[in-house]
Amino acid sequence: MSLVLAGFVGAMFAAGTYLVLKRNLLKLVWGTLLFSQAANVYLISMGGLPGGAPVLSHSAHGSASSTDPLVQALVLTAIVIGFGTTAFGLVLSLRFYEEHGTMDLREVERRD
Repeated sequence: MSLVLAGFVGAMFAAGTYLVLKRNLLKLVWGTLLFSQAANVYLISMGGLPGGAPVLSHSAHGSASSTDPLVQALVLTAIVIGFGTTAFGLVLSLRFYEEHGTMDLREVERRD
C-alpha cells in the first residue's frame, strides 16, 4: 500500500472515530459510515498485488500474478450492508428527532 493511500485511510479512520465520539446522533451515523468505508478502502488496497493483473488471465505465471477476487466480493457485500445500516440509522435518527426534538444525546440524558 502506498504511503499516500495509507495516510488517506488513516485520516478516514480518524475522522470516523472523531464523529462517533460526538454526542450528536446524526454525526454518530455519519461516523460509522465513514469508519466502515475506510475499512473497505483498506481491504481493497490490501487485496491487490502491485503490478498484478486485476482479473484472472491465462498467463504463464498462473493465478499467482493476479489479484484475489474474493476480497472484491466481500467489500461489495460490505458496501451493500453498510448502505442498508446507514439508511436504517438515518431513519432511526429522524424518528428520534421527531420524538425528542433534538439530536443531542446529552440533552436527552438531562431530560430523563
